[in-house]
Amino acid sequence: MDVLSEANRRRTFAIISHPDAGKTTLTEKFLLYGGALLGAGAVKARDGRRAAASDWMELEQKRGISITSTALQFPYRGCAVNLLDTPGHRDFSEDTYRVLAACDAAVMVLDSAKGIEPQTLKLFEVCRERRLPLLTFFNKWDRPGRETLELLDEVEKLLGLPAVPVTWPVGFAGDFRGVIDRRDGSYTRYTRVARGSQIAPEELIDPERAAREEGLAWHTAMEDLELLSEVGADLDPKAFLANESTPAFFGSALTNFGVGKLLDAVIELVPPPEPRVDLEGQRRPLDSGFSGFVFKVQANMDPSHRDRIAFIRVCSGRFERGMVVTHGRTGKPFNTKYAATLFGQERETVEEAYPGDVVGLVNATDVRVGDSLFDPNDAPVIFPPIPSFAPEFFMTARVRDTGRFKQFRRGIAQLDEEGVVQVLRDPEFGDQAPLLGAVGRLQFEVATYRLENEFGAATELSPTNYRVARRTDEASEPALRRMRGVAVLRRADGSRLALFESPYWLERVESENPELTLDRLVAEGMAG
Repeated sequence: MDVLSEANRRRTFAIISHPDAGKTTLTEKFLLYGGALLGAGAVKARDGRRAAASDWMELEQKRGISITSTALQFPYRGCAVNLLDTPGHRDFSEDTYRVLAACDAAVMVLDSAKGIEPQTLKLFEVCRERRLPLLTFFNKWDRPGRETLELLDEVEKLLGLPAVPVTWPVGFAGDFRGVIDRRDGSYTRYTRVARGSQIAPEELIDPERAAREEGLAWHTAMEDLELLSEVGADLDPKAFLANESTPAFFGSALTNFGVGKLLDAVIELVPPPEPRVDLEGQRRPLDSGFSGFVFKVQANMDPSHRDRIAFIRVCSGRFERGMVVTHGRTGKPFNTKYAATLFGQERETVEEAYPGDVVGLVNATDVRVGDSLFDPNDAPVIFPPIPSFAPEFFMTARVRDTGRFKQFRRGIAQLDEEGVVQVLRDPEFGDQAPLLGAVGRLQFEVATYRLENEFGAATELSPTNYRVARRTDEASEPALRRMRGVAVLRRADGSRLALFESPYWLERVESENPELTLDRLVAEGMAG
């Protein structure tokens, strides 16, 4: 009962958005409302005020974009909230996909002036592909933007998902007065605070007073609400959980307008953890022995220690620090002595965790993305693997200073394990000049930056002629190797990828050689 009651208190969700929609700002404000920040930008910590860095990597701070996902945990309204911040750029959508595998829902943040941008539509489709319940937050309502109904129509048109307003703005974009909660008709007026550094004071105003003081803005909002009621655009929690509608909220993360309403909705609407389906299609009961899977590996979060952290989503049972679990891929025992909860770059030793929680296992050198861990005293369990995206860009990597080859090889292996890039090798040449595969070109920039700054191995990348990849097998490899414009390389797990110089050449090879194995990669094209 302890495990079940604790699991029921968990809310585990991700925030997804396109760049500059305000995702990282909203993450920070959630922490502010959850009491985890002293003020915007200052994390509560034993040794004083620190930067609330969900974007902790130096390159992220320089570029002003999220590159790597971050796990954050904080209490709110009696619940333990596990918030996973994800990259906003589609070049890192493979990382977003892995993080969504560990979530029970997602919050989609949209810039009210831009709506859904085509370049990042695939990020949202990834979320729908996993059939995650989706909340929508129309951000930056304090600035000039598009019409409310126009934005709602766009979401339904592009995502095929009706957006059902739960809160409704009084005042147009750029003249935001407050929001009406359609569930009870209450009107909350907000007061601006300096740069949103503190929780915005909220004032509940009765309708008669609101009509007098807000004037035309109030009457316009009332007409809109009447229209929504006539078309039946009302919140249906069952439709939300079935991914058949997305509850919508309006506000401004920068000034804290509407943030509290959205966070309340996370607690009220996002489902607690449910039994996970294993590789055999069986649902692992929440109160069975401990089990979990690795959805992310990240090195050098603490540059002074050069450590490596495996992020585990707890799926069942009670995790206790120091317990010896079984590593599903190898069948070997694994000691969890060095376990921590993560708060951006900050960490604290964790003594226990429950389904829905995210635990960081420090220096888990043998653990890879997709690996399952379980209590050896209970039934073994292997969870489905997390699929890789098909790489769409390919570059040859070489270390500039051959005297730094050892560091280069170690760095390449680490980036491969983390999924920063996919490393493809020719067995005859090994790591002398591996090919790097990526979903987006920015991944190459991250790889070279980290190789130089974390491993001391300045690297140069050279373009290749390859444009498309297919999974192949040992039987097909000799014939493919004899063809011009084709290379067969291997991943670290031993799987083979056949690379082609053009989609047209691939089509010809497939039509003329139907006996060859040339399979599309799982999740291919989702990010492109």
